[in-house]
Amino acid sequence: MRRQRMTGMALALAGVVALGTWHTVTGQAGDLISLGTSRGEWPTYGGDLASRRYSPLAQVDASNFNSLDIAWRFKTENLGPRPEFQFQATPLMVGGTLYFTAGSRRAAVAVDAATGEMKWMHAVDEGARGAAAPRQLSGRGLSYWTDGKDARILYVTPGYMLVALDARTGRRIADFGTDGMVDLKKEMDQEMDPITGEVGLHSAPVVVKNTIIIGAAHVEGGAPKSKTNQKGFVRGYDVRTGKRLWLFKTIPAPGEVGNETWEKDSWSYSGNTGVWAQMTVDEELGLVYMPVELPTGDYYGGHRPGNTLFSESIVAVDITTGKRKWHYQLVHHGIWDFDVPCAPILVDIRQNGRTIKAVAQATKQGWVYVFDRATGQPVWPIEERKVEIGTVPGEQYAPTQPFVTKPPAFERQGVAIDDLIDFTPELRAEAEALVKRYKIGPLFTPPVVSKWDGPLGTLMLPNVTGGANWQGGSLDPETNMFYIFSNTNVSALGLLPGDGVKTDMLYVRGFASDPADTSGRPSFPATTVRGLPLTKPPYGRITALNLNEGTLAWQIAHGDTPDAIKNHPALKGLTIPRTGRQGRIGVLTTKTLVIAGEGGMNSTPKGQGAMLRAYNKGTGEEVGAVYMPAPQTGSPMTYQINGQQYITVSVSAPGVAGELIAYKLPAARR
Repeated sequence: MRRQRMTGMALALAGVVALGTWHTVTGQAGDLISLGTSRGEWPTYGGDLASRRYSPLAQVDASNFNSLDIAWRFKTENLGPRPEFQFQATPLMVGGTLYFTAGSRRAAVAVDAATGEMKWMHAVDEGARGAAAPRQLSGRGLSYWTDGKDARILYVTPGYMLVALDARTGRRIADFGTDGMVDLKKEMDQEMDPITGEVGLHSAPVVVKNTIIIGAAHVEGGAPKSKTNQKGFVRGYDVRTGKRLWLFKTIPAPGEVGNETWEKDSWSYSGNTGVWAQMTVDEELGLVYMPVELPTGDYYGGHRPGNTLFSESIVAVDITTGKRKWHYQLVHHGIWDFDVPCAPILVDIRQNGRTIKAVAQATKQGWVYVFDRATGQPVWPIEERKVEIGTVPGEQYAPTQPFVTKPPAFERQGVAIDDLIDFTPELRAEAEALVKRYKIGPLFTPPVVSKWDGPLGTLMLPNVTGGANWQGGSLDPETNMFYIFSNTNVSALGLLPGDGVKTDMLYVRGFASDPADTSGRPSFPATTVRGLPLTKPPYGRITALNLNEGTLAWQIAHGDTPDAIKNHPALKGLTIPRTGRQGRIGVLTTKTLVIAGEGGMNSTPKGQGAMLRAYNKGTGEEVGAVYMPAPQTGSPMTYQINGQQYITVSVSAPGVAGELIAYKLPAARR
């Protein structure tokens, strides 16, 4: 295998290529992606363009899941100048080849689906541009396109370059952009430094028909350097040439719908408001559904008065023109970091003999918002209800927020005394004493300016990372049951004046320090009780929602109890039910099972590691578990080749470099 080596910015234009074997392109123009997982393949990040993360494969079931063996392991530590310990990729499988991104340089890799043998690898050393990127490491995946003759792999580098590769060889497509690459920091209708411009992407591009759709991500916004930042516009590109086809302004300019919601000309300097999550497509309607994040400043919005469309909205846009069809804002003037974090899922709801073509959006808040995907009308009422108005100077608060009435929340919302840990009376008393130093209340309780003598901050549940996050949920199209993992964890949210951290923001996230502490170190107030979580378990759960009826079907703790809880001296002699574990856990649904790995390293029957667990998708009963050498950090997928079903999952942990593990049944159990 030959590998070219180049250095510096020259590589940003030239690339690094290793060549391997060819494979046969499958499918005709448009058919392959439209078929989704129905043929035992996995041709898009979410399995299909509807983002359902569902496969009809049934060889692995409740009777044999425990018999799964590791078929092969693909280690990633040499794909880059240093190992990666946060491997989040989900592979594609097309025509007997797996494609995924991996390693700290975000290489695109093709491997044999049956053996894990590498076919080719492509990586780009972007030098200073890559080092300055806001979204580094391997990212979450890539995209595949074919017209039945030509087949391409498309992905975005950490430095925000769109790369087009020949799917057979890994060679760049010479007539796509400039030598197979498009500089995404250009043609964004704003000035941007090519090295330090703060925009990138973790997610896989969306490819539908002949259009590539690209979102944008930024540095996390708890303490921005400025109220001014790059804008996260969304663009469409031609899959053959790399030519920009359209641009959708997530921060509308004067004369465009929504500009009036950016008061005091805040549209002109505010940034972010990108789509860093995966997007979803309805090919029949010709629409892409975009989950949009917050504007600059996750917790202070005084510099961006108004409701600020299209922030924290789902927006439906024409895939060929980029024109808005409809939008719905899920949070007005957000100050809680409730970015819309994951791909919406298309679902054909069946009610009283009729079908509603719907789109379901899971959120950090713990709700699933469900809309008619052609019109944007809510399937069930979403009510504007009054919420508390806060006291932070200069802030402008939205007086109401949208509340979902159906389906019920899949995660706890807000913090009350009844939510606190109660394993023992002593622990409950300590928890109550701790929360007296904070402001608590229901969902949408506003942040406060942090004071040492109280309140230190507002306690948030779900916390600032959700509820749901980038991994999203899964849908069984046969039953319209929606499955999602969520974390139950509390965040403290305090604000401090920005003049102490060299920013032009009036307030940023932070906490008051003990006046007696002269060290100058930042203050991070406790939100645990003797190291135990502040709230009752479960701390990680999987929920099943019936989207035909808008009801809760079942909910279970996902993951064994962490060692730190099992072995805690304050709990000695107590019987603690399974608590579930924290993580960024995507779920996979098959013909009979819901499959998900645990988060966090823990003791298992085979030593330190984690378990990949399977549940009866109708009842939530656990039916099997197999060992993983590290916790799940990328969402699982499944495929079939040579009559054999495989399940893959990306794993990693601090000190454990990322690897992709493929499981299959031994011959005797198939």
